[in-house]
Amino acid sequence: MKYPVTPDGRYMVVRGRLWRVANPNLSESERTSYVKSLMSARREVKAAKDAKDDLRLAAARRAVNDAKVALGERGPVWWQDGAQDFNRYLVKNTPYQDWYQRLDEPKA
Repeated sequence: MKYPVTPDGRYMVVRGRLWRVANPNLSESERTSYVKSLMSARREVKAAKDAKDDLRLAAARRAVNDAKVALGERGPVWWQDGAQDFNRYLVKNTPYQDWYQRLDEPKA
């Protein structure tokens, strides 16, 4: 994987920031369907921007958000243990800081 994933599998790190990963409990068909919806909505965002159509853009952005919520990347967390959500936090400001710093340590 291009981006490191936290040991608990909840986040990936992009440029020092945590981003929630998709719910691993989704079936493959659910995940595929939601990803298709997400990609379609992202294409619609681009088309709406190119057309300079603000209403179309707002609807497309809502569709992107809806797909991300369905995937578990936004909205309520998909884990059940009551752990805090650190989505979009800088890693250095979370309990994952030590783990992330160890990724850069040379292997013995």
